[in-house]
Amino acid sequence: MLDALTLVTGVAALLLAAWCGWAAYRDQPTKDWHLIGMAMVSVLAVIQLVVGIVQLGRGEKPEQGTTIFVAYLLGALACVPAAGLMSLSERTRWGSVTAAAGAVVLAVLEVRLYDIWGG
Repeated sequence: MLDALTLVTGVAALLLAAWCGWAAYRDQPTKDWHLIGMAMVSVLAVIQLVVGIVQLGRGEKPEQGTTIFVAYLLGALACVPAAGLMSLSERTRWGSVTAAAGAVVLAVLEVRLYDIWGG
């Protein structure tokens, strides 16, 4: 898998987590700008999913198995949008905490994807 894409996605997720965490610290709910940031990070996760599936289709194999790799790709794709939806339902500082937590989960999944692929 592309190491640069994994790194960019993980760093973007951590930046999003810091931004939403700052909003939570300031006792603010998730705002439209946070949702735009979540959408941008989600686009990176979609690109990563496509790249991963293309590489699998070309015959490349992850070291720790295809099934677990695809499962982690799907989890990485879903975690930020799910956290974003939950943050919309909680329009307090806890919505920002939820969005930050989802971004941290994505960053951790990126590290795990790197390990699964054989990095």
